Amino acid sequence: MFHIALYEPQIAPNTGNIIRLIANNGCHLHLIEPLGFDLDEKKVRRAGLDYRDLANVSRHQNYQAFLKAVEGRRIFACTTKGTRSHDKAGFQVGDVLLFGSETAGLPPAVMDSFNPQDRLRIPMLENNRSMNLSNAVAIISYEAWRQNNFEGGF
Repeated sequence: MFHIALYEPQIAPNTGNIIRLIANNGCHLHLIEPLGFDLDEKKVRRAGLDYRDLANVSRHQNYQAFLKAVEGRRIFACTTKGTRSHDKAGFQVGDVLLFGSETAGLPPAVMDSFNPQDRLRIPMLENNRSMNLSNAVAIISYEAWRQNNFEGGF
């Protein structure tokens, strides 16, 4: 399946929602520290309900440790600063979808490490900043899965 990576997520309920999402679409979630919350917080548990045991979640001490863990996989930066619409990427099973934090997005050093064609964005109306992180993860991960005929689903 696909890999979802959250770079220094800050809002516990978003991560809880994403845990619930990946338990249902089979993705592997990578949390890149530092986190803005404790994974055992009530807000994470409430949003994730009882899905945490069904979800595949890894924690990485920093971005470099994450890169080592996913070495050899294609990584797409999912960002409002993307240069290509997410539906134009030809996703393959095993691809990594990297999302920045809710408050700061991906830092410039990380963003600059990606070729422009690997920086994906969700089309939105002009003059809007961004959408909720868990919604963005759902939109792009399900497009990737759709492109692969919802393999393993239903």
